[in-house]
Amino acid sequence: MNGVQLLLVIVGAIAVTGLAQRRGLQPALVITVVGFAASFIPGFTRLELDSEIILGVVLPPLLYSAALQFSFGSFVRNLRPILGLGVGLVVVTALVVGVFSAWVVPALSLGAALVLGAIVAPPDAVTAVAIGRKLGLPKRVMSILTGESLVNDAAALTLFSITVAAVAGTHTFLENPLLLFGYGSVVGIAVGLVLAVVAVAIRRLLKDSGLETVLGLIVPFAAYLLAEQFEASGVLAVVAAGFAVGTSSARTGYETRLQERQVWSSLDVLLEAFVFAYMGLQLRFVIQDISDAGDSVWAVFGLGALVLLVVLFIRPIWVFVSFGRNFLTDKIMRRTIASDERLRERMRVANEHRVARGRKPKQYPVFLNWRESLVVSWTGMRGVVTLAAAAGVPLVLANGDPFPGRAEIQAIAFIVAVGTLLVQGLTLPLLIRSLGLSDPEQDEYDLAQSAHAREVARAASAGVFAEFLRSPPADMPAEVLERIAERVARQSDEAERAPGPGEGPGAEFGALYRRVLHAQRVAVVRERDADRLDDDAAREFLERLDYQEAAIVSQLGDRL
Repeated sequence: MNGVQLLLVIVGAIAVTGLAQRRGLQPALVITVVGFAASFIPGFTRLELDSEIILGVVLPPLLYSAALQFSFGSFVRNLRPILGLGVGLVVVTALVVGVFSAWVVPALSLGAALVLGAIVAPPDAVTAVAIGRKLGLPKRVMSILTGESLVNDAAALTLFSITVAAVAGTHTFLENPLLLFGYGSVVGIAVGLVLAVVAVAIRRLLKDSGLETVLGLIVPFAAYLLAEQFEASGVLAVVAAGFAVGTSSARTGYETRLQERQVWSSLDVLLEAFVFAYMGLQLRFVIQDISDAGDSVWAVFGLGALVLLVVLFIRPIWVFVSFGRNFLTDKIMRRTIASDERLRERMRVANEHRVARGRKPKQYPVFLNWRESLVVSWTGMRGVVTLAAAAGVPLVLANGDPFPGRAEIQAIAFIVAVGTLLVQGLTLPLLIRSLGLSDPEQDEYDLAQSAHAREVARAASAGVFAEFLRSPPADMPAEVLERIAERVARQSDEAERAPGPGEGPGAEFGALYRRVLHAQRVAVVRERDADRLDDDAAREFLERLDYQEAAIVSQLGDRL
């Protein structure tokens, strides 16, 4: 495909995204369908991208952006279900699909069928998270889905490498799959963290929002490529770097944070639109490949539909088996706690010590209820990793023979990807609305955390005011001094309200206001780092402070 066609695809995908959003439709679904129809335009040639381009160019920024905005605290709190879905379910899906495909697809040996299983194993949470955010899914459900998407790609790509090497007769870095996954995970995370430390240190020296943003754009690609050089997981390197840079972002300048939010948001839209357009445009040529291989298109599509059904059912079974096990464990633990007075006392004393040290009390783990589990079980849409892995199936084996069932593997993988997107993507909003999901406890907790952030900021402001009143600028009249302190105090209490034009006596007002914002930011970050404030509440409050500071600098910049 030439550059003009690629540009037209990108522009068209963005235009369709805008139209779909304006009509209240799901952009991913509309783009896929439009892409499929567009592939039949006379003269339209196949969009051929190497799998390494998709994995090395499209995937890193999407993962990095998600990790930047995701709370590491939420990731740790939900680590058990995240690993269960992101690793356990991926392995089970690959094995079940592999065994089933070897049974029903004549062209696939067991090894080739396991390659197919690894390809279709990882869900892509892009569509599910977008729908959930729009319809107000509970925060813990969103955290689990986002966390799963940050982990499952690494597990699936490791399985893909192992199965392809076994079929093709090539060798992986380590022959033992557990050692390979362990090495890839540990070294990948280490590479991401080291690179993040270096990037953060360089950003503090730059002192320029444009340069800092450009450096941030380089980080995910550098993390992925560097980890791949060590034959480790580039996916986990990108995720680790995103977590580390995101945690330290509160200490960078407000201009950089505001700029990066817009840049990453725009890049996400661009890449997601391109991925789904690529998926739709490939379908026609996948059908053509089946015909060229001498297979019946309808037979392969029928087999693909069977594999799709297996994929659709594995996730609900896994989720509800986990739900049942957690429910029983929860019941047993509650009965044990209720009947064991010493255990209750130990938990009470431990929480009192945590509160005395200014930390949040530990609560008994609360698992997803059946409604939330039902939603999680229906969020298995496939996306970019499935497409990239399918394109990455080698043409020949190590001995020069054709890779067995390559056309069938790619066709079934695309059928599963598009099928999950259409079936689950179309019905998920209806499911969420019909269940009427809401979490009053979570809403109350969020309000309490927001109030706590305001209290912390208010206390920080008081310290700045006291210092200002103790040593005010020389020759400043008392009434002006009082008016400045009053106006800054009022505006610092109203986090959404920026100063109005002409408020305050110019430079003195602006300088004091910025000192207040800085003190509030430092206090909120300190409270978050001490585990006394929820990370999400801290992020929301810090974002409002950034907009306030941008407003005051915009109005009084020349005098500051």
